[in-house]
Amino acid sequence: MASSLQTQHETQSGVYTFSSRPRAVPNRPKYRQAAPPLNEEQSSYGNIMYDRRVVRGNTYAQPILPITSQPDPVEFLRQQEARKRALSRKRLKEQFGSKTPEPLEGRMNIDVQTEMYLEELSDHIEDVSVECQTDMFLDKPATPLFIPAKTGRDAATQIEEGELFDFDVEVQPVLQVLVGKTIEQALLEVLEEEELANLRAQQQVFKEIRDAELVEVQRLEERERRLRVEKVRITRNNTMT
Repeated sequence: MASSLQTQHETQSGVYTFSSRPRAVPNRPKYRQAAPPLNEEQSSYGNIMYDRRVVRGNTYAQPILPITSQPDPVEFLRQQEARKRALSRKRLKEQFGSKTPEPLEGRMNIDVQTEMYLEELSDHIEDVSVECQTDMFLDKPATPLFIPAKTGRDAATQIEEGELFDFDVEVQPVLQVLVGKTIEQALLEVLEEEELANLRAQQQVFKEIRDAELVEVQRLEERERRLRVEKVRITRNNTMT
């Protein structure tokens, strides 16, 4: 493939460009041949890693100048002198320029626009008020009771006349037995309580009589002991005399 590389333009601007000579497109057959012969019109492709037309790295970054391209020393000196002059002018302006005097007591200096032309101050963000109306919140309805699904099969029966009993009449014997048994049990409990109370009273009387007898026995024993001691003492005195 005939091509030309613009090396001079690449050296000056640092951007890679490629252009190829125009050529006529060869006619291609309608059907592909089994083994097309190689000729000069067909292109033979090789390894693109060694092709100078392929750009290395990303294609959107700032182009890097080659190492051989050095800046012009005259241009560099001119730029350096311009920077020095700008710094000196700025320093003189800060030193001899008119400054705003300090504010009086109770006042303060603020920044205001003093340019000749008016300029719209659009720092404030414009906002728009929007309103909307929502429906009222409705209370949650009561949760329905859980009714399980019906299981089994329904059955029916027929009741003839006279099969059902009269409750008011049939319940009287049962009710009499229950009431009579309840009254009898209550009377037995009352009699038992009275009997227990009488037994406790008799026990208390017996205990009091027994305590009195014990006190009398102790008194008699003490009297007998004193008489015995007195008799022994008298006998001993008579023996000594």
